[in-house]
Amino acid sequence: MKRLPAVGLGLTLMLGAALTWGVNVRAQTTAPPAAPPPTTAPPSTDPAPSVPAPATPAAEAENATLELVRKGDDGKERRIRVVRTGTTDETGIFTICSRQDDEPAEAPSLAVFSETGAGGIQITIDQNVIRVPLALVTQKDVPEGQEGGDGRIEASAGTARFLENPPEGKTDRLSRCAVEATPTPTQGTVKVTQGKTQLTGQKLVYDESDGIARIDGPIVFSRANDDGPLTGGSQRIEVDVDNEKTVLVGNVVLTSKGGRVSKAGRVEYDDAANVARLIGTPEQPAESAQGGDTLRAGVILYDLDRNEVVARKAEGGTITGEFQDGEPTPGNTDTPPATPTDVPVRPTLPVTPPEEAP
Repeated sequence: MKRLPAVGLGLTLMLGAALTWGVNVRAQTTAPPAAPPPTTAPPSTDPAPSVPAPATPAAEAENATLELVRKGDDGKERRIRVVRTGTTDETGIFTICSRQDDEPAEAPSLAVFSETGAGGIQITIDQNVIRVPLALVTQKDVPEGQEGGDGRIEASAGTARFLENPPEGKTDRLSRCAVEATPTPTQGTVKVTQGKTQLTGQKLVYDESDGIARIDGPIVFSRANDDGPLTGGSQRIEVDVDNEKTVLVGNVVLTSKGGRVSKAGRVEYDDAANVARLIGTPEQPAESAQGGDTLRAGVILYDLDRNEVVARKAEGGTITGEFQDGEPTPGNTDTPPATPTDVPVRPTLPVTPPEEAP
């Protein structure tokens, strides 16, 4: 059988064990030889034969890693790392299918990562560690001596396998490399970890055209806190690689065990800083409610650890609310307050009116 080249020259690839190159690149594992059964032999006067040190199984050392390298307008390099955590053909595959002979010189390479084991395929984007069963990574070739460039990632549930021969009549890149990949987007199979926060969705797509990684939902959200979990959801997640921001987008709801319910059209989320920034949109203003108290503002800062909120008045906007004592927070007045105005709100205390804020 004629074997087609499948080596991606433009990929930043690190492997801890030898690979077989041909129509595809297969991660090989070698089991250690079985020890011979014990025998009883008469003493010998011959010198003892030399015994080589046992080989380290490839499964303990082998790893497949690829990095996309994105250079922002600020000149800073930001890297997206993709790793197959498994090491045997029984749980998945890794392969690179390079440009074919009849394709343009600038045609990208296509890498396939699949892993059904618990670790899955691990994708690191900014603060987020994402685990999926299947990832297809497209990356352009770069000049010799230069590190790998940016590209595209599509990741979801699904499987991939090597084929004995390229299927007849199919002209797509993977078929020509005798590889079959079957993405199957499924709710809850894209698992995102950011610090103490866990999120799940069903499909991830990152593209170099705008540097945004989008995870389709519905997104299910949970954060472990000392006084009980913070839970919620949104329509999707957007990770802005250039600006290093993670944003929950669309009908975002955060609910604490203490009964605080916070909603917004967009929420910038930073687990390391213990803060969520609720940003109101015309369709869905930012608001936070607990008991009989409800606060609305252009921006609400949520302290994730302390379950406290701070209202920030957007320029030209208002801070309003309803409270148990029956005194609503005033809106615009003839004398606008200083900008920005921060109004702290604690779970058991009423909000301070913006005119009295320090």
